[in-house]
Amino acid sequence: MSKTEAPVSGTKVVTGKDTRFSYVNVFEPKSINGSTPKYSVSLIIPKSDTETVSKIKAAIRAAYKEGEAKLRGNGRSVPALENLKTPLRDGDIDRPDDEAYAGCWFINANCTQAPGLVDAHKQDITEPSQLYSGCYGRASLNFYAYNSNGNKGIACGLNGLQKLRDGEPLGGRGNVANDFDDETDDDDDDDFLS
Repeated sequence: MSKTEAPVSGTKVVTGKDTRFSYVNVFEPKSINGSTPKYSVSLIIPKSDTETVSKIKAAIRAAYKEGEAKLRGNGRSVPALENLKTPLRDGDIDRPDDEAYAGCWFINANCTQAPGLVDAHKQDITEPSQLYSGCYGRASLNFYAYNSNGNKGIACGLNGLQKLRDGEPLGGRGNVANDFDDETDDDDDDDFLS
């Protein structure tokens, strides 16, 4: 384990430094169909980051163990973990048409209180343009069991994000400066306004 990555502490995990942020909604909570407003992010984790994936799987098992009473509810037994919905999903299977998720796992994490947002130097990020879909960093997560309206499973809470480096923005919008890199003919520019 590298000294920059926190060990698994029960249900808490800090992802590796190559985690990519997608669907970043961490500055203003949003409500979906009248639900409680939440902050959220999709975390794209390369399958090559086996250390992070192992820590997440261990935290999911710990959340399952801690939440057995909640998962049992009024029933006689606790459903097997394999039969429950869990947050770690395979990008190649669940998002086959999205290139950003190819060869990766992903987790959707959310929270009702504003997550902590810091840069590589652990300074607060307050400017929304600095934290966007496509940048890379680490995420602090907490896994927990839920049993609501007959739905049972393990969910992922978002504690905070640390942006470590920029990346190609996701969502179809590239760098506009690259759009104007074509060679130009100065003579054509002279006739532009005539």
